[in-house]
Amino acid sequence: MMGKLKRSQLTGMNFHYLHYPLEYFFDAMVKYEFEQIELWGASPHLYVEDLSLAEVRRIKGEVDQRGLKVVCFTPEQCMYPINLAAKEPVIRERSIAYFKKSVETAVELAAPMVLVTAGWGYRNENREEALKRSRDSLEQLTAFASNQGVVLALEPLQKIESNLICTLSDLVEMLESIPSPYLKGMVDTIPLSVEGEELSSYFERLGEDFVHIHFIDGKPGGHLAWGDGNLPLAKYLNTLAEYNYEGALTLEFTSSQYLLDPNAAIEKSLRTLAPFFADHRITNHY
Repeated sequence: MMGKLKRSQLTGMNFHYLHYPLEYFFDAMVKYEFEQIELWGASPHLYVEDLSLAEVRRIKGEVDQRGLKVVCFTPEQCMYPINLAAKEPVIRERSIAYFKKSVETAVELAAPMVLVTAGWGYRNENREEALKRSRDSLEQLTAFASNQGVVLALEPLQKIESNLICTLSDLVEMLESIPSPYLKGMVDTIPLSVEGEELSSYFERLGEDFVHIHFIDGKPGGHLAWGDGNLPLAKYLNTLAEYNYEGALTLEFTSSQYLLDPNAAIEKSLRTLAPFFADHRITNHY
């Protein structure tokens, strides 16, 4: 079963390379033989509010020069003042405009997907009100993305991050309320494990609308390198093979412990993951 998964599905992400130039991340991806990347849109690497069209195209040139492919553009939306469900009109309008710029950036990067989250409502207000604002924002963005030919991949967050879409059921409810081939579902293994959900449930309930995975270790939280947590790696990989998942498996390491030596997190993960991939390549780099 494991043989159906390809090493090329493992996808690098620049989140934990924050304290290094973006080109350093690109070079590391080549060194560790990644074929595809997910680009985190944040300062100083690729913050859409700062970059001109020419600068985005220069970054695309750096990607192309190294033979890499961008599979998803993920604008920062948890740490920045971005919230699609914001009660304050100025914040919500800014957030919608920000994601529209992100979709346009994805087009320039030839990225087929932009990652979105539902935002959050105040804990002491009616959740349905915040959900309504989020749905309205996502409807606007889905219409915009469809005109650009870009898919929005909607990600559930942990309950400490959001009170809107945190579970598979929450995700399904939102997707069903905005029927469009340009709004689909994804999952991160950390919220998945924190909620005690099964990866197989996402395949069962979402079917072809399940398009992307952030694939990381945890305890169960933490966004850790593989081997630093205790999540059931073999079980996850068996599930992926069973459902013939061919999409990206993004290594999104957000824990600050990896900022000093980001390559070490990649090396540890690749060593841990290598035995599970039929076509894994052991190089002298790790």
